This record gives sequence, C-alpha cells and structure tokens, in this order.
Amino acid sequence: MNVENLKSAVRNIPDFPIKGIQFKDITTLFQSAELLQDLSDVLYAQYKDKGITKVVGIESRGFFMGPATAIRLHAGFIPIRKPGKLPYKVIEEKYTKEYGEDAIQIHEDALSADDVVLLHDDLLATGGTMVAAYNLVKKFGVKKIYVNFIIELEKLEGRKHFAPDVDVESILQFEI
Repeated sequence: MNVENLKSAVRNIPDFPIKGIQFKDITTLFQSAELLQDLSDVLYAQYKDKGITKVVGIESRGFFMGPATAIRLHAGFIPIRKPGKLPYKVIEEKYTKEYGEDAIQIHEDALSADDVVLLHDDLLATGGTMVAAYNLVKKFGVKKIYVNFIIELEKLEGRKHFAPDVDVESILQFEI
C-alpha cells in the first residue's frame, strides 16, 4: 500500500465547478480495485484501535468511504444530510459559507453518549461544513469525536477552525 499511489491517482479538474477552482476528483480512486482497497486499508489502519462505534458521513461524498469504513470497523453508519433529506425527526446545525448560509441535519436518535464517532468527508478546504458537522455531533454528548478527510487542501487552512484538542486527520495533502 502506497499513499503516493493514491495521491497520484487523484484527478485535477481545472475551473470546476467555477473558474479558478482546482477540483480534486476522487472518483479515480474508486475505479481501481487496488486503489480502493488501499484507501480502505489506510482508513481502517488509522482508526482500528480507537473504539469507533459510529462512522458519520457528510452528504454526499462522505457516503463513498464512510459505510465501507464502518463495515471494516464493525461500527454503524450515520448520514448527515442537507435539510429535507432525512425522513425522521432531525436536529440541525446552520453555518456560514462563502456566499451565504447553509444547514445540515442528523436524525435526533442517531447517536448516544456512549458512542465514539469518526466524522468522515472527502475534502477539507475551508472547513465550514465539517465544523458544523462536528458541532452537530457534539450536541449528542458522545465520548469522543475523530475527524477524517481523504484530501486536505493545506493552503486554505481549514484545520485552523477546529479546536487544538480535536483529532483531525487527512490521508492526502495538496497545497491547493
């Protein structure tokens, strides 16, 4: 298993979804059984001894590796979704984005104080969505929250929005 192989397989899409953005396309990691296995192995190795009871994935790209990681860790999987997508009673966290306000939701009975949570998403850029997800999960009073990303865009400094005691990990780092 080689993290550099994973990194080199990420496709860069210039000017997507808008001019000036260098989109990191992770679908290339899923096209190869070997790369997908390597990605799964890295995630498992990082968290296998942490006592994770629930993996929480953020819509929508946190749904790619979140369930697979949950299976390997013998944990449950919980989705965090945009408003109006979950069928049961929810709690919500609003947050500010570059161009306005957004919100995310989770079922009100998704987690308990006994849970050790791995919060997972594909990309750490500015950090707004994951900070909101972290705050949402904290409302449950869980034992511990770990935060994980497949990719981190270091130049955008999204990590600085988390308290120093929050365990934030990324598998692949790119300047931008």
